[in-house]
Amino acid sequence: MQKPNYFQRRTKFQGPRTNHRIKSLDVQVINSSGENLGTLPIKKAIEAAREEGLDLIEISPNANPPVCKIMDMGKYKYDMQKKASKAKKNQKIAVLKELKMRPGTEIHDYNFKIKNAKKFLAKGDKVKFTVRFKGREMQHINLGKDLMNRIIEDTKDIGKVEVSPKFEGRQMIMIIHPN
Repeated sequence: MQKPNYFQRRTKFQGPRTNHRIKSLDVQVINSSGENLGTLPIKKAIEAAREEGLDLIEISPNANPPVCKIMDMGKYKYDMQKKASKAKKNQKIAVLKELKMRPGTEIHDYNFKIKNAKKFLAKGDKVKFTVRFKGREMQHINLGKDLMNRIIEDTKDIGKVEVSPKFEGRQMIMIIHPN
């Protein structure tokens, strides 16, 4: 009789290797106070960690020999979690805002859209301008190109063109990113 699937599954251990999971025969050891003990055989390194009541953690597995540090595994995991959350907090996610227009957009509506675009760019977001053509407007593509050039001119002090105006189907698209 074959065992069910859940007996065969093994989760791969996440994080650095510790103590007996370290595969190298010799390791570079740094003790808990930060001083280098030199290259030791793995058994002596684990024994030194046990004497201090701590774990041997593989810090740099790709080095030759691998660098291991004697420290508390719980404290190490906590520090790594804090470092990751701080990095996540500091990262800026660029949001793409879209402003849609028509080739015959009146001046007041145009000014309102440009004001919003400048606000988005100042906040650090990218802005996608879309000029949609309907029916016979397709014969006047030059109006859309003129509108896009006017947008570029009006936003050049706060943003740069990332994707220059291009025609896709019945619409013209351009993306501007902040300086």
